[in-house]
This record gives sequence, structure tokens and C-alpha cells, in this order.
Amino acid sequence: MKKTTLTLFAILMLLNVSVKSQGACKEIIGYYASWLMYQRGGAVVPESIDYSKYSIINFSFFAPDEDGFIAGTDPWADTLLLRGRIDWGKPQPAYFPNTSLVDFAHLWGVKVMVSIGGWTLSDNFPAIAADSVKTARFASECVRVIRQYQFDGIDIDWEYPCYEEHSGRADTDREGFTFLMRSIRDSIDAYGKKNEQEYLLTAAFGAQDIRMECIDYKEITTFMDYVNMMTYDMNGVWNEEANHNSPLYDPEYGPAQSLNETHRLLTEKYGISPSKINLGVAFYGRTLRGFKEEPKLFAKHKGKTDDVRFSLHEGSPTYFQIMLEKHNYEEYWDDVAKVPYLIDTKDSSFVSYDDPKSIRLKAQFIMDKKCAGAIIWDLTNDYMEKKPGTLLISGTPLVDQLVDVLQPCARPRIKKIY
Repeated sequence: MKKTTLTLFAILMLLNVSVKSQGACKEIIGYYASWLMYQRGGAVVPESIDYSKYSIINFSFFAPDEDGFIAGTDPWADTLLLRGRIDWGKPQPAYFPNTSLVDFAHLWGVKVMVSIGGWTLSDNFPAIAADSVKTARFASECVRVIRQYQFDGIDIDWEYPCYEEHSGRADTDREGFTFLMRSIRDSIDAYGKKNEQEYLLTAAFGAQDIRMECIDYKEITTFMDYVNMMTYDMNGVWNEEANHNSPLYDPEYGPAQSLNETHRLLTEKYGISPSKINLGVAFYGRTLRGFKEEPKLFAKHKGKTDDVRFSLHEGSPTYFQIMLEKHNYEEYWDDVAKVPYLIDTKDSSFVSYDDPKSIRLKAQFIMDKKCAGAIIWDLTNDYMEKKPGTLLISGTPLVDQLVDVLQPCARPRIKKIY
């Protein structure tokens, strides 16, 4: 009887673990940009990514031209990352099998989507979306890119509809964005029926209300899988006072911008189901150097980033860079916004960033609000080297917090389509 009871207890424990894992089943979506393969001597390349910690990788960026054709932005990096290591012993082009980012990811059941656009590559979207011929061509190109590289879907990063500085058109972009996304959906669904596959369709969106007003969220969420909210870059040199890059809650002073406020707007004002929402987490920081008086949170500054200490990323450092310089600062915690920040009075320097504590709180927020998951810009930024330059990865402290709280679902290996 005792043995039977212990056996039943063990079975129940396994069932509880399974139900808990499948019950959470959140997305952890990491952006991987083509230029990242060059950084830190290639410390984070397809061979060294820990695929167990992500459900989707968004490969960035492909770009649309003015006629709606799509191409990668770095032929050399795109080739190595999406085709695999070159086999120079054979007539070119030839690649060693199973050595691309997509190959490695699919072995782990991780989907890889292509992200089209980006901050510097969005100027052609308004004209494409306003022209039915160009839209049809763009949608067809999405299918071609999926077929060519074995991608699992399309992520559109149009920054932003109605944004005049990137050729936005206030009179047509709202309807144009919906038309463009619907055309992509129809095209990738038609292709999916031919090979019995389902392809994802997502997009990255500005997290402020002024950006949301140009999107027909109720319509697009009827056929899109997720809306990925860029809940970072909420403050920077463009603000008069020092403030947080990605606060969980509205800071005590300054603009009402935060993950919480973005979630509130989407669900209450725009009526979006939380199950469609992925909230952004920043694996990088924002800096300021030079204050009019004493450097501190909410103090007026001189509008300059710290590109002296953080020259590699023009004053917007990655998490691993911040950790290398952290000893030069005093560390503080904002218990209202629920994020850390650093101050160096000697160099009049300020750093807003996220650490394991703040990332964990954001992950718990995502769970409590029943959101779909999180998006990370970018996934390489918390790959910590045992010693800079060794290429030996000692851990991933930020994404580990997401994994521990969100418990992404295990997925079966994805088969190739020849």
C-alpha cells in the first residue's frame, strides 16, 4: 500500500509539473540582428545561442524598397546566419548542412521569423501600403522570403504609421497598415495550405498613445497572431529631465509612460485581449552625460549621451557593458517605477537600465495580466563572458528571469520543408 501511494504521489507530481508548464506557456521572443554576429568577436552566433530560453527568434532586419521588393541588409552576415557556414571546398554557393540560425533553432523547436523594417528602414512602408500593386508585390515577397530561408512567419517593424519624419501619411497610413497586414496574412496562409504549415504574423508597435492612434487594433487583431509592444526607449536625451528607459510603472515625475500604461491603453482604450499582447523588455540601457546641476533622477541635463564611457553603442549600452562599468557608479532603485539606475557624480553621468530584479518584476506583471509573453531587444545583450574577449559564456542573467517566471512551452522539433 505504501509503495502504491508513493507511486501515485510521484505520478501526480509529474502531472502537476506538466500542467504548470503547459498552463503558463508564454512566448519569449528575442530579436537577433544580423550585425550582432560581428560584435565581441562573434561571442553570440548561432552555435552559441541557448535556444532553450526562447520560443521565437525574430531575425532583423530585411528591408522593403520603394516598389515593395524585400532584401536583406547585410549580404555577408545574412548568408552566414541564414544559409550556414560556407563550404569552400565545393563549387560556390555551398554551405555545411544544419549550421544556420534557422537550422539550430528548429532543432530546439524554436521558430524564426523575419523582421522587416526597423527605425532606419521604414520610409518606404507608407507608399507601399497606399498602392495595391506594391502591396501585392510586398505580400508575395514575404512568401518568397519564407520559402527561401525556411522562416516561420513575418514580423513587420514599421516605425511608425503616420510618423511624418519617416514619410508617414496621416490621411492614409491607418487604413494602409491594415490593408498591408491583411494582404500578408492572405498570402502566407495560401502558401501554408500548400505545404500544410501555419505561419505567424506579428508586428512591432510604438508603446505611446500617439503611436497607437494610427493603428486599427480591433481589426488587425482579428487576423494577426500578436502585437509586439516596444515598451522601451520611453525616455532619453529627447526629454528635458533624466528618466527611465523602460519603467514598469509610471515614474513619479515625467511622462505617463510604462509597461503598465501601455497595457492599460491597449486593453481599456483599444479593447485588445491581453492574450494578443507581448510586452517589450530592454536588455540595454540609456545614458546621459552632463547635468546642469547635480546628476540625479529627474534632474535637468545637457542633452548628451555618455558616448565616452559607452562609445561602442553610442551611449546606449548593452547589459553586459553596463556590468563592466557598474563599479564606477552608485546604484539606486526607484520603488515607484520598479527599475534601477546608476549615477556617477564625478563624471556627471546617469544610466537607466534593467537588472534581474526589474526583469523578474516585469515577467510577473506579464503573468498577472495574462499577456502572451515578452519581446527582448536584443537577445545577445545579457550573454555574459567569463572574461571579456574569451568568447566563453558564463550565463544569461536577464533571460533566466523570464524563463523562470514565464515558463515557455516545450515545442517539438520543426521539420525542414525541402
